[in-house]
Amino acid sequence: MNEPRTKAEHTEAIQTARRVAVVVNRHSRRGRRRFPEVLTLLREQGFQPISVHGVTNTKKLRQHLDAALAAKPDLLIVGGGDGTLSAAVKHVAGSDAALGVLPLGTTNNFARSLGLPLDLAGAIGVFTNGKVADIDLGMAEDRAFANLASFGVSVEVAGTVKPWLKRILGRAAYPLTALAILPRHQPFRAYITVDGRRHELLTHQLNVANGRFHGGWQVARDMSIDNGMLVAYQLGSGKRLRLIVETMIRATTGRWRSLAGGPFVTGREMHLETDPPMAADVDGEVRLRTPLTIRTVPNGVRVMVPKDFVDR
Repeated sequence: MNEPRTKAEHTEAIQTARRVAVVVNRHSRRGRRRFPEVLTLLREQGFQPISVHGVTNTKKLRQHLDAALAAKPDLLIVGGGDGTLSAAVKHVAGSDAALGVLPLGTTNNFARSLGLPLDLAGAIGVFTNGKVADIDLGMAEDRAFANLASFGVSVEVAGTVKPWLKRILGRAAYPLTALAILPRHQPFRAYITVDGRRHELLTHQLNVANGRFHGGWQVARDMSIDNGMLVAYQLGSGKRLRLIVETMIRATTGRWRSLAGGPFVTGREMHLETDPPMAADVDGEVRLRTPLTIRTVPNGVRVMVPKDFVDR
């Protein structure tokens, strides 16, 4: 069995051989409009894609990702929102390809956590001027995720927010939808066990993050997608008014705080219970319920990042 190539070797292969495959979700916020521009900008940078997929039926996204990887590219370039990129991360993990990210969604949490430019030309420029890095994956039971597992109001928001509102307002659509849901939402009790210590809290919203951003805003400046740690944190408390105030502050200011300021729980593995049992939104997919165990997979996936990204 051949040894996997080093990150430096992988970077050189991408920037010299330029074997890339492209998958763009044309249902994402900007995917349909920007798809032709993606191909034009790639060719201007000297990339001639060996496999190109414009996805119009999101139910077939995974088939397109499989077909793109079957062409054996050094770099799989994927354009779309966080849901699309989460699906791509799962496919790239364990393959011989790196993931190239085109942030074409509403909040672009994954791209922000990688420090990528959010404009299309800047993101494509990273493929020429950046480097390959290994970053962490989150794992909720047997489901890998790039960004976030969440419980509470956000699960209802994900199923309620209107596509037209996202197109008009962008990331502000999420807190505004949350404000409409909160008056009837019931708080729940959560128990998080980390390293033998059990933490208890009453809240309307609990998140377990692998990345540094949620809803397009930075959660805390000292969080990282590459430190082998998960961070659990609540928004507000069991009191609706406090969560409404917290949501409004985040929506209007994007306020962030240091992990040292809490309330945060950090660890490599967390066992989560809730009363009552609740559905979990894992990077946009609601398929798991509590109780469940969430852990990190250090260096679980290879991605293309800017040169100044701190690769631990």
